[in-house]
Amino acid sequence: MIQTVVKRDGRIVGFNEEKIAAAIRKAMLHTEQGEDAALIAQIMDHIAFRGETQMTVEQIQDLVELELMQSSRKDVAQKYIAYRNQRSIARKAKTRDIFLEIINIKSNDVTRENANMNADTPAGMMMKFASETTKPFVDDYLLDEETLEAVKGNYLHIHDKDYYPTKSLTCVQHPLERILTHGFSAGHGESRPAKRIETASILACISLETAQNEMHGGQAIPAFDFYLAPYVRSSFIEEVKSLEQLTGKDYSHLYHKEMDDYVTRSLDELEGEERILQHAVNKTVARVHQAMEAFIHNMNTIHSRGGNQVVFSSINYGTDTSAEGRCVIRELLLSTYRGVGGGETAIFPIQIWKKKRGVSYLPTDRNYDLYNLACMVTARRFFPNFLNLDATFNQHEAWRADDPKRYEHEVATMGCRTRVFENRFGPKTSIGRGNLSFSTINLVKLAIECMPIEDKEQRIALFFSKLDHLLEVAARQLHQRMEFQKSAFAKQFPLLMSALWIGCDKLKPNDTIAPVINQGTLGIGFIGLAECLKALVGKHHGESEEAQALGLRIVTYMRDQANRFSESYQHNYSILATPAEGLSGKFTRIDRKQFGSLEGITDRDYYTNSNHVPVYYPCSARHKAEVEAPYHDLTRGGHIFYVEIDGDATHNPEAIKRVVDMMDRYNIGYGSVNHNRNRCMDCGYEDASKHLEQCPRCGSTHIDRLQRITGYLVGTTERWNRGKLAELNDRVIHGEEEK
Repeated sequence: MIQTVVKRDGRIVGFNEEKIAAAIRKAMLHTEQGEDAALIAQIMDHIAFRGETQMTVEQIQDLVELELMQSSRKDVAQKYIAYRNQRSIARKAKTRDIFLEIINIKSNDVTRENANMNADTPAGMMMKFASETTKPFVDDYLLDEETLEAVKGNYLHIHDKDYYPTKSLTCVQHPLERILTHGFSAGHGESRPAKRIETASILACISLETAQNEMHGGQAIPAFDFYLAPYVRSSFIEEVKSLEQLTGKDYSHLYHKEMDDYVTRSLDELEGEERILQHAVNKTVARVHQAMEAFIHNMNTIHSRGGNQVVFSSINYGTDTSAEGRCVIRELLLSTYRGVGGGETAIFPIQIWKKKRGVSYLPTDRNYDLYNLACMVTARRFFPNFLNLDATFNQHEAWRADDPKRYEHEVATMGCRTRVFENRFGPKTSIGRGNLSFSTINLVKLAIECMPIEDKEQRIALFFSKLDHLLEVAARQLHQRMEFQKSAFAKQFPLLMSALWIGCDKLKPNDTIAPVINQGTLGIGFIGLAECLKALVGKHHGESEEAQALGLRIVTYMRDQANRFSESYQHNYSILATPAEGLSGKFTRIDRKQFGSLEGITDRDYYTNSNHVPVYYPCSARHKAEVEAPYHDLTRGGHIFYVEIDGDATHNPEAIKRVVDMMDRYNIGYGSVNHNRNRCMDCGYEDASKHLEQCPRCGSTHIDRLQRITGYLVGTTERWNRGKLAELNDRVIHGEEEK
């Protein structure tokens, strides 16, 4: 006798005869003879008592077909079979429609979900086909019922859900020193250790590119200058040895000569050993420059993930004060300033200047000249962004200025904003660690549901009750995904789990990764704080002190709950200021369909990213900094502060410096500057003039704006989805004074 039924989504429920009877009755009503209650009862008895204890929906439907075909009502059997086929087609219709849009390279929110991926190419199509068919599998078989309801209800978004079955992790900060010193094997050939700057540059690229194929998030190098510095010296020694061969003299005493800097100078008027030394320096600087050019070029042309996407890469630098480290920084910045190809701005790697008092910020600092250069490059090329090592939450008690490995105690970030530093289960460091996965809460919907309550205190109390429940769901979902990730074997990630992840040296190929991934973090993200506050108190945090107080109360509560989850689940939970791209429009579109257009809440095509002041709200950069700064300490899973400045910033690096000064003053962790940059999509010509309609170089009218989307640049806004395009068009300039 049938007792339980296995549904299509894998859930097991009790057997309900009436559901089957209703389906047979519906088929009968579509025939000339109509309903036959006695036959329905007879068929139900046969199926219920002859079936197995547990059966699937499909098995039961097969029995119904068989019973109908053996009865006198063959006409009902035909209708039942036709109805069953129609239901099967309906279940597949959504996937079919999505596939057709991908095939026909339609520009929509599915094909433009990720602006860094070209979904129009064959490889891009394959990625989207795989993505859109994998997500339903995750819903049906890998999520618990409460999580699935939260996702379907538009309360929760699971990032990179299509990668869920692969058990991959999100991102990692590469311990490049290990790669350069020992080489590595990626499962299909080995790479030898580096001996010169050119090889070091190439290995850095290969490390990032190889790991990108093993993970679903980004790749970063936490101390690019420190890691490559030794290979400047080894290249210098090679140049000295070449001169020894040329002159027949011994210059070995110059191999390790202390250098203040590597600066190119004319050889005119130089003689003897001084000329030899300077010649070796000049040749070394030229090689470093070419190596940095090659690194940037490779990171914009080497593809990963099936040949469809350039590596989502970031590099952190700025605090190596050695002559060799400074040489790496300087030549990297000069190469970035020059641009790639025909002078275009490089999209990757996202570059991040590590700003540190006493090292790389103040006029008396050793690297102040390079900081000035960094600001000049940012004014033209958007990068580097700026990471504030002086922020209270970015400091490390073990950091010492005279420690040659002080970079191990310096926070590093992914360019998009993801931050990993604190660690309950190992060393406090960014190196060899990353985010495991993250999911985002829709704060706006929770708030909208509370709007009918007239009493403000009761309204806010209900919101916190709803938020508390959803936080529990998110934390449990992340825990369950991590438990699933733990079952992966080290051999599934040939580079990541042999050379990159902290503790991976203890793993054998057939070991699971369970013993080491607790060093990573689980991120609970959020979106739409501004619209949430608008729904709860009538104003957002940029325009009301009351709203700001409530906003801080909300995110503080989330932070406190994340700390509690860390204790109860024994994981590194953190709150993330979500870098929403496709999600910013998706949440809004669904909520507006349910609740209608609500002024200041659902009346735009996007929700404001995380805790940002809305992009359309006119205010000074200082006011924006004052409002957003307190959230950086609360969102240790990652955050970013943006300032939009007017006009051509190319010759105004002081404007960039003023933004960094604000970051220093207001304890902001990570920030960047946006400004106008036109780009000819036919020849690559760029300038900052307003409303450029025709390229002065080639005459093309195919002009686009080069802009950030969630912390990274995209070569064309043609790949932006509808929500982010609407946000781009709404962005206002942040002046230096209050308006």
